[in-house]
Amino acid sequence: MAFWNDVTGRLQGWFPPWVIALTVFIAIIAIGIATQRILIAWLSRRSQNWQPFTRSVFLRTRRLGRYAIVLLALVLAIPLVPLSRDAELSVHHIFIALFIVLLGWIAAVIANILIDRYIHGLQLDATDNLMARKAATQMRIFRQASNVLLVLLTVAFALMSFDAVRQFGISLFASAGIAGIVAGLAARPMLENLIAGVQLALTQPLRLGDAVVIAGEWGWVEEINSTYIVVRIWDLRRLVVPLSYLFANPFTNWTRSSASIIGTVLVYADYTLPVDAVRARAVEIVKASKLWDGQVAGLQVTDAREQVMELRVLASAADSSRAWDLRCEVREKLIAHIRDNFPESLPRVRRQDFRLHDEARGDGPMPEPRRPV
Repeated sequence: MAFWNDVTGRLQGWFPPWVIALTVFIAIIAIGIATQRILIAWLSRRSQNWQPFTRSVFLRTRRLGRYAIVLLALVLAIPLVPLSRDAELSVHHIFIALFIVLLGWIAAVIANILIDRYIHGLQLDATDNLMARKAATQMRIFRQASNVLLVLLTVAFALMSFDAVRQFGISLFASAGIAGIVAGLAARPMLENLIAGVQLALTQPLRLGDAVVIAGEWGWVEEINSTYIVVRIWDLRRLVVPLSYLFANPFTNWTRSSASIIGTVLVYADYTLPVDAVRARAVEIVKASKLWDGQVAGLQVTDAREQVMELRVLASAADSSRAWDLRCEVREKLIAHIRDNFPESLPRVRRQDFRLHDEARGDGPMPEPRRPV
């Protein structure tokens, strides 16, 4: 530090202070950015063999490093410029606020890295991934909540380093009144969703990857944020649902207690269909499929309507995607079996001939209707 003061003291005799400060600021940023780029280029050649988590950590700290370089340049350059007492005090408060932002940024990066490390170790691609999805859902919601909390705390502490803002905050909290009520009402939707996010993480009525039916739309939970979730519908649309909606309206979760799911296939046929033979063929189709998990396979007559009877096939699969494909496969093959082997039992509409009915009673044939003259 003594060497730095000696060098800058000699330069002040040759150049104006602001020129020296600007030169030092630019030089430090140039050296820092150049060093970072060289390090990035060297590590990028090695990052091909890195794990995805390690690569994400490396990329996540780049902006943080540049911010630290700029802050270091300001700390070394500003003292070279002669300032008044009030200006020095203001600059001192600004440096404190910037340093608080740096600490908050570091804390947020560390928290996100630790949470991502934990999620990366979960077996989300396993067949029975219920516990993994449960933990991943909790960690992602806690990450959103921690990020919001760290941002609020960082901004609050940074602003509290200024006397004027601190006095304003104290007076605002002391007065409260109408302004506080208005602010609370304006922030009510956001606060409801944030509280619902914490409640979702604790109770977990749904998790990442769950097959759900929300607002009449069937799909999979693709993303859970601090205030809303994103459901990927089967036709690739995205349904965005506020978290507060989930606790105010009923919805269906097909994979609440297990990743496996029982699929249903409904087929309608005439009463002349031999149910036992069709049941044996339906079970055979299910057991022959690679999508079946070996748990449930059966057929029952679940309804008898005026013209047809309803056959319901139950077939279980390891997850919702396999269950959907299994249902389609069973439906196609079972309809083809009925069509090829029992075509007379396909659904049909019966019409009763009253003329034949009257002749059978001995009343004679019905008279032909007169044609108009």
